Amino acid sequence: MRTRPTLSWTSADAPLPRTSSLDELIGVVARGGVAVLSGAGLSTESGIPDYRGESGSLRRHTPMTYDEFVTSAEGRQRYWARSHLGWRTIARADPNDGHRAVTALREGGFVGGVITQNVDGLHQAAGTTDAVELHGSLDRVVCLGCRRTSPRAELDRRLRAANPGFTGAATRINPDGDVELPADVVRGFRPVPCEACAGVLKPDVVFFGENVPRPRVEQCYRLVDDAAALLVLGSSLTVMSGLRFVRHAANAGKAVVIVNRGETRGDRYASVRVDRPLGPALTELVSRLGEGRGRTA
Repeated sequence: MRTRPTLSWTSADAPLPRTSSLDELIGVVARGGVAVLSGAGLSTESGIPDYRGESGSLRRHTPMTYDEFVTSAEGRQRYWARSHLGWRTIARADPNDGHRAVTALREGGFVGGVITQNVDGLHQAAGTTDAVELHGSLDRVVCLGCRRTSPRAELDRRLRAANPGFTGAATRINPDGDVELPADVVRGFRPVPCEACAGVLKPDVVFFGENVPRPRVEQCYRLVDDAAALLVLGSSLTVMSGLRFVRHAANAGKAVVIVNRGETRGDRYASVRVDRPLGPALTELVSRLGEGRGRTA
């Protein structure tokens, strides 16, 4: 299934009620067996803006699409020049309290599978090493010719060598790993080909308009099927690649709980909608669950 390049979404219905209280959320998570679906809003407290929130980068930035990347050498040059700088910023980012809370919920037995729409690797860095990266990861590169994969750090060394005089400076980082650069700086950037076959290199992420690999989608459906409830963290659910799992859970009669700043496209499927910053909310959730266990021990 293709990830449709839906860059914005506006609800035709009146906003559904949201709360800042965690009481109902705690009731769902305390029963255990929860699957997590996280989005870019979980990483904003690590300095990586989301696409559509209050500081969303879609207000200023249109993400690379799969069709443009594979058909336009100029588009690839622009992407790699900008991403060459942006990836360094993402690689230096640290997990925040929200990522650490998800790991604590896993270790406490409340959460089972974790699915992330993010490509920043911060769940893994926080200790959730088996999080399913629905849209891939920026720390890997794949050749569109021979399909060889290689570490992003290896490509970074090659790009530095091929562009010794590159003087671009990262200003605003985007969730897809690129930054804003003047056109004259982009024109002087030299991408490099695959070392094995001289083919086109692409970050091992799912661009807008690209297929999410079917085995990965099926793995995510299994995690939702095995769960008693689905907890959505920091996702507007604008694109179908994430929304389908919310619909699937709701259609199966499972509780759907959303913690996000503002409305989401999945609000109608949720029994609880919490509108609070992710880090503080999840830290409180972990603390209160721990207190509850202490009282019943």
